[in-house]
Amino acid sequence: MSDPSRDFHKPVRRPAELFDRRFASADPAEVSRVAHSTAHALLARVRAEPEGAVVDRLVSFTDEYGIDDIAELWSRSPARSLPGALWRLYLLQLMIHDDPRTAALLYERGRAELAGADDLVAGAPSPAGPDELVTLVDAILRGVFDGDFAVALDRAAAFCRVQASGATHLADDYEGTEPERATTLTTRALRLSDYAGDLAVSASLWRRDALA
Repeated sequence: MSDPSRDFHKPVRRPAELFDRRFASADPAEVSRVAHSTAHALLARVRAEPEGAVVDRLVSFTDEYGIDDIAELWSRSPARSLPGALWRLYLLQLMIHDDPRTAALLYERGRAELAGADDLVAGAPSPAGPDELVTLVDAILRGVFDGDFAVALDRAAAFCRVQASGATHLADDYEGTEPERATTLTTRALRLSDYAGDLAVSASLWRRDALA
């Protein structure tokens, strides 16, 4: 089997802002068609024959090549679609890899504050330091290609909810002394909450064979 990730091997730079990057398009309909066709073809091909080396390359793709190629393919897709879900998973992974210390701080705070089973669903060890969170987010992404896709999305959604809780409570801590930092954390919390909702709905759609 040839390596499907080779189709995307142009070296690129990472975006400065993980959540706000936008990519222009002269033909949105064509971009949408390509996004959906590439997402479905890639996932079907790898999941049919999940060779370890291929899955490894796809999991480590953004570490080696950045996010731009993936963004050009999938970033403008509807949030609750297959390419939209894949985009969010890769962006979540990149966020953790780029700043695992902050991610660990948010996760541990969120775990302490958030009631419910999200921490168990996400599957982080206790305590979860920077290295453990990098390993966790890679494991979640790996499950997209060689595990239960819906479970991987549910784990990612739970992970986002824990992180969002941590960001929200830290924002409250900094509100009186560092309002700019508090605003940044609040913005991250809102975006993570949105991602959690989108990924959870995508998991439900996948189980019904309705994730387009």
